[in-house]
Amino acid sequence: MTDLSRAIAIKPIIKYPREAQVGKTYLMTIDLQPEKEFEWQYEEEEYPIYCTVDSNLFNSQPVGEPVVVLHRFGGSYGESKFLLTTLSKQAEGRIEISLVNKWGIPIKTLKLEGIQLIPSTKLEQLDTNKEVSIPKSDTFQTDIQRSANPLTVGIRNLYNSLRRQLKTFENQYLACQAADIQALRTEGISSQTGIFTPLLDEVFIPLQLASSTGQSFNSSARQTLPDESFSIWDCIANASREPVFRKMSILAWGGYGKTTLLKHIAYVYSTRRYQQYKVQKHIPVLMSLRKYQNLLAQDQAPDLIELIVNYHVPSLPGGADLQVASEWVERILQKGNAIILMDGFDEVVAAQRSAIANWINQQMLRYNKSIFILASRPKAYHEQVTSDRLQIDMQLWVKDFGAEQRKAYVENWYLTQERYAHGGRNTSDVQHRAAQSASDLLTQIEARQELSDLAKNPLLLNMLVYLHQHYPGAELPKHRAELYREICQLQLKDRPATRKLNSSLTESEAQTILQMLALEMMRKRQEQIDQSALLKQLTTYLENQGVRIPAQDFLESVVQISELLVEREINEYSFAHFSFQEYLAATQIVQAKQENLLYEYFSDDWWKQTLLLYATQVNPNNLVREAMNRGATDLAYACLQQTTRQIEPALKAEIEVLVKTVQTLRYQDLEGYLKNGQWKLADTETYSLMITTLGKEEGRLFSPEELINFPCEELRAIDQLWIKYSQGKFGFSTQKQIYVECGAILDGRYPGNQIWRRFGDRVGWRINDEWITLDETSYEFSAPLGHLPRRCFMLNNAGLECYLYSRVHTCTS
Repeated sequence: MTDLSRAIAIKPIIKYPREAQVGKTYLMTIDLQPEKEFEWQYEEEEYPIYCTVDSNLFNSQPVGEPVVVLHRFGGSYGESKFLLTTLSKQAEGRIEISLVNKWGIPIKTLKLEGIQLIPSTKLEQLDTNKEVSIPKSDTFQTDIQRSANPLTVGIRNLYNSLRRQLKTFENQYLACQAADIQALRTEGISSQTGIFTPLLDEVFIPLQLASSTGQSFNSSARQTLPDESFSIWDCIANASREPVFRKMSILAWGGYGKTTLLKHIAYVYSTRRYQQYKVQKHIPVLMSLRKYQNLLAQDQAPDLIELIVNYHVPSLPGGADLQVASEWVERILQKGNAIILMDGFDEVVAAQRSAIANWINQQMLRYNKSIFILASRPKAYHEQVTSDRLQIDMQLWVKDFGAEQRKAYVENWYLTQERYAHGGRNTSDVQHRAAQSASDLLTQIEARQELSDLAKNPLLLNMLVYLHQHYPGAELPKHRAELYREICQLQLKDRPATRKLNSSLTESEAQTILQMLALEMMRKRQEQIDQSALLKQLTTYLENQGVRIPAQDFLESVVQISELLVEREINEYSFAHFSFQEYLAATQIVQAKQENLLYEYFSDDWWKQTLLLYATQVNPNNLVREAMNRGATDLAYACLQQTTRQIEPALKAEIEVLVKTVQTLRYQDLEGYLKNGQWKLADTETYSLMITTLGKEEGRLFSPEELINFPCEELRAIDQLWIKYSQGKFGFSTQKQIYVECGAILDGRYPGNQIWRRFGDRVGWRINDEWITLDETSYEFSAPLGHLPRRCFMLNNAGLECYLYSRVHTCTS
């Protein structure tokens, strides 16, 4: 309910007759506009004000509903109109206008004095520009107590009726934005017979995030977040109090749900469900940076207002019919009532990223009261040129899907499928069938470590769900490459719709052509390709395969039926997800026996996943040896990790020798840095060694389970090098001892704030009662005892060290 004690600073604009003739009828209009300094302080989005008229000179009759509605996001709509008929013959009269709220409580009375009667021989005059202004010091003060005014019931009914009838631009825009994102489509998986596309809010599971505690934001901002993990809504809720939360980046590798998370945020706001997350209302704008990259990279790029008015809104379903007022857009941006969601910074071509980053920085600075959230893969985000970097301090990292998240998603997905299959029923039998299917899949996932590892990635979990639904009873794929192979087979061969593919083109030939395309795009470092270049490539591939199909026909079939290739924008194509491009390129190299093509890319991150997907499909011995010879020991180690569970027994002994050799070589750089006292480089290398030991990309996070089960041999090797070359001053063992001295127990649990702060003080991670950032870490030998290593903890929230110290104790006891 509105706090009725608050004031509303508004300016009335009244058009009325200053001179009148007896028996004549005049039109009076009343409009109310918020003053420039007006600040909305009400819970409601709209505040209606009703008008009544009393006069000793006129008989008044309202025309339509005599109400003006003030809006939270600026301006007002509606206009009170009255027909005034002159009754008296007196020379002068007055008009009194009473303003009341929706409960019938008087707000203010306006008096218009000195209205003159003129002889009938004169033409009546109507001053249509007459304005009555309230001084800025004056306000309309609402009454705290509800009145027993007899108008109350009638006015409330009138207000409710009016709200049902009026459709504001905001409501129409939100409906268009919601329509654009309401369905949850999995990239690379097209519609299947018997498998329904769920709505976003039916299956979405909130992602858990972690912040980089090495960032330059103050202690008070950091303390507003939970210690271990949190959701995006925790951050948005803090935006009004802590400016650092108004500029955020969400970082994650492919398939971790960055785009889906932005859609979720936009959908919640578009459907007005934000209150359940305890956040203030905002108007969402969700846009793809890839879509507008050419436009925004221009020297005379449009600003955010123009982009929204002329490009974003018209691109939405039904948006072309909306008449967008740039003043409305400017007001919500300036007032901090907008939340701008920018997806796919990594999908912008590298040559344009600096220009796009500069454009984003300008908009964030200009509209610094609104919230900006950007999503990107870590590599593209961190490769920015220092002078043209995105000015975003709050970096949020998406954490792996945990067991509870997997369970919730699978159960929601199957319940949705069964409801759709049974005409929308949600009866006990439908729920039982859904629970059985979900239980069968979850049992397989949790019983097999390799499936649990795959299911940490939301995209791969979604693929597992689709395969489980489409092939009931079949064994699920054990490895990532097998999963992609099964999906490609499903999309190109097993679906009934694929029968529509040209009869002279087999599933194998279709995939081979896509493989050739994927490999060529990898070599050219392309994620998108325009239609003319694509058709030229396809024509060559089809001719090489001896298939007589026009390239245009093949393209249309693959796009419409398999959806492995999609048209992102007009005449611009890409694979449904970049990981499909990587898999198909790797498979082409396998089938063409072109392993030597990969050797030149051992140190190129662009090729890393393609290399790993290749390694899972072949005997990796030659690849591993070549990688070691070229100094790519981390890659060699990662390739061995990908293959150890599927290696043939005859090759096991040889692989074990390779593993030991690689492990020895892996620590050479760390040892060199420590020996030379290059503590900062050693700190960075420690994190790299640890994250790759777990088979993860740099930039990913450690989970408690991973640290509490970290391989002892690798942990001891890293720790012993630190202890040796720092003479016991630095290292995990040194930190563990200090941790225990501060009162902690090595039980793998967070010790509590008091002990944790005491530990931070001892090792120099806290100065003057505030946690220091990574940039403030000392890399001098004079640093406090136990100060290093530190970087490996900085991508997680405080407290994960307790898991590692428990593991150190176990591995060194």
